[in-house]
Amino acid sequence: MPRSTTRRSLIALPAALVLSLSVSACSGSDSGDDSTVEFGYIGDYNGASLLAIAENQGLWKKAGLTASVKSFNNGPVQIQALGAGDLDYGYIGPGAVWLPASGQSKIIAVNTLTYADRVIGQPGMKSMKDLKGKRVGVPEGTSGDMILNMALEKAGMTAKDITKVNMDPSTIVSAFSSGKIDGAGFFYPGIDTIKKKVPDLQEIASTEDTGDSFPTAFVAGNKVPEEKTSKVIKVLQQANDWRKKNPDKTITLTAKMLEVSEAQTKADASHVRTRSTADLVAKSKSGEVDKWLKSLGDFFVRNKQLDENPDPSDYYTGDLYEEAQAE
Repeated sequence: MPRSTTRRSLIALPAALVLSLSVSACSGSDSGDDSTVEFGYIGDYNGASLLAIAENQGLWKKAGLTASVKSFNNGPVQIQALGAGDLDYGYIGPGAVWLPASGQSKIIAVNTLTYADRVIGQPGMKSMKDLKGKRVGVPEGTSGDMILNMALEKAGMTAKDITKVNMDPSTIVSAFSSGKIDGAGFFYPGIDTIKKKVPDLQEIASTEDTGDSFPTAFVAGNKVPEEKTSKVIKVLQQANDWRKKNPDKTITLTAKMLEVSEAQTKADASHVRTRSTADLVAKSKSGEVDKWLKSLGDFFVRNKQLDENPDPSDYYTGDLYEEAQAE
């Protein structure tokens, strides 16, 4: 159904000190300075590319904002930081969408559609049945957790059929590489790192095989002011269109920000589908974005991460996104 134009109000969060991308000094938003933006991200192409562009192209300055950014291992930790007032904004993958859907934050912009998530197994393990009774690492609450649960569901299995071990991404890399776990619900580019030591690992399940859409998104704390959020959305939209027009330059900027090779960033970007701002606005207005979110919500209900699947308009500020593009 088309998006409701009902306004969702967002009020200011205090901010914590984080690593600054700007050369100018910045005081935290707890000082009452609404020009300072405290932004979390994950250190991959999806999470960092728009922030790298915004800094390089001077988009924050043009919007009258100063951005400070901090890297996190996953989306759920950023949602916690938003709730604690340590961040204003953050980035999440599709596996963490259940958190804004449960009322813990607001989605302010869709970023990309991503198909980087896999269930992987040690050499010789070719199906989910081969993981039965085995140790499977997963960063709980993330898209790695999501694809693992989807694959279990498709195979007629549950989490009780495996020994599920909650691990952060860096631990999964080392544990799988050393053979301490038999499988993992994980994602690229981390899987590329594992492949350097376990080149014959098996990709047992993939989001590419589901036929569904998996949006990544930028989120805001529930108390961030609407006026500030509108400015941030505009910056993200401008960066998004620059990324769409300049894919190679975006890889260069993102690799530099993350301090990794351009080849690694290019491989990471190969699992991502970008869309223009005009296309995302059209899909927001038509209800297509709601459909993506609703589909994820249905899964989270089946997986008991949500008690019920809310209307996406409860947590996606599509009206702000649409209005920012029109300005």
